[in-house]
Amino acid sequence: MNHASAPIRVLVAKPGLDGHDRGAKVVAAALRDAGMEVIYTGLRQTPEMIVRTALEEDVDAIGLSIHSGAHMVLFRKVLAMLREEGMDDVLLTGGGIIPEDDARTLAEEGVGRLFGPGAPLSDLVKYIREEVEARRKASEMKES
Repeated sequence: MNHASAPIRVLVAKPGLDGHDRGAKVVAAALRDAGMEVIYTGLRQTPEMIVRTALEEDVDAIGLSIHSGAHMVLFRKVLAMLREEGMDDVLLTGGGIIPEDDARTLAEEGVGRLFGPGAPLSDLVKYIREEVEARRKASEMKES
């Protein structure tokens, strides 16, 4: 498949024991409205389940919605598993209640931009679109 023209595929996931998914559903709808293909996993996903689904669905990006306080552990685990699977080109982003210092640390480790409550959905859509397009171009350059 020619990825450059394919719709962006995004996996929206709720890892851990957090039972609050209204925000994830709002994000999934906004991404769909922007023309992206969205796979929503539902609640209480393990990092293993999330990465397996990302692999099976051939996604360009994963958005984790975390409000439980376990963001450092969960983002790091998903990122490590993506790397183990050779999925370094998949954008790992997300949002929730995440302190700025933690977001900065995760960014230094390879996690994409994180969005807090009240962030404009248009910013998220624009970020995913630009980041995925840049990653697709870099991947094409590596292949040629």
